[in-house]
Amino acid sequence: MFCVKCGTALPDDAVYCSKCGAKQTPAGAAKPIAGSQSESPVNILAGSAVQELKCPGCGAPIKPQFGEMVISCEYCGSTVSLVNEGWKSIEKHSMLPIVLQTQDMAISSIKDKMDRGLLHRHLEEESKMETLNLGYIPYWIVPVSARTNYTAVDAAAEAGKVAATAAIIGLAGGAFGGGRGRGGLGMGLVEGTMIGGMMGGGGYGGGGTIRAYTLNENYNHPVVAVKSMNQYQPRDYSFGLEKRIPFDAGRISKGIKVLNGDVSEDSARHIAKTNVEQIQAEKAHETHHMIRSIQSNSDVSDPELLHVPVWFAKFDHKGNKIVLVVDGSSGGIINSIGLS
Repeated sequence: MFCVKCGTALPDDAVYCSKCGAKQTPAGAAKPIAGSQSESPVNILAGSAVQELKCPGCGAPIKPQFGEMVISCEYCGSTVSLVNEGWKSIEKHSMLPIVLQTQDMAISSIKDKMDRGLLHRHLEEESKMETLNLGYIPYWIVPVSARTNYTAVDAAAEAGKVAATAAIIGLAGGAFGGGRGRGGLGMGLVEGTMIGGMMGGGGYGGGGTIRAYTLNENYNHPVVAVKSMNQYQPRDYSFGLEKRIPFDAGRISKGIKVLNGDVSEDSARHIAKTNVEQIQAEKAHETHHMIRSIQSNSDVSDPELLHVPVWFAKFDHKGNKIVLVVDGSSGGIINSIGLS
């Protein structure tokens, strides 16, 4: 037989041309069904720089795009799952099922969030969607137990002192009042004396009433596992882990890009610890505005790898570019990024 593409003489049972690599399709042979996948994807250890592999099913060349994890052979439909060399010891690898399965469903969910003013009132009406892409993105889910100890001025006690001061001044004004001449001068002297005493050693001037507080929280903090996607790192977002199932590339429809990761477990631990301690500090400052000292300690447990269906919606809002990162499992807004 001869190559159907370049005409090179080949053995009668050849599947691919030894010269140009073209697949040889004998007359009457059945073609692979579009969208088909093998029932059991083959896992192959490969570095992030790999440029070409051979399909384990038929031997055809497979050229993964940068960052892809799951690839389907265009000839036989077999699925190859590339496993990052640094991830080969992962014990827990799960995924979230996709609920927003179509672009229309994703757009409807996004518009609903915008209309309810989650981001900005009328943002959806005044914005034009430019792109909408879906992919399965890997996140490290890092359990973090955080304990934050801090001291702050007791806001309730200080509010009571201010109220008491105002009441005393009011009484003094009534006692010395009766006219705007002498009474006004007398009230001014009382104000100076009373406020100076109240605001000095026992009030704001002396530091107020300082109390100690403790904030204990547990987190399953997500860390995006792709270095090139650091700008999409969630801040204080929680995935619906109760819905997760064991990772199975066979459950993911052909055409949906599944990304491989290049962030190590150790890096994820460090990122999670840093982020959680910042979140703890923010929560403390939201509760008490006059914090004098603060210190956090965190215990980080073994992380697990979670692939999440994520929609990336890029908008133009009056010349400004905005990307919404949408959880395709719950419809929640993971974060929003201003690109200009």
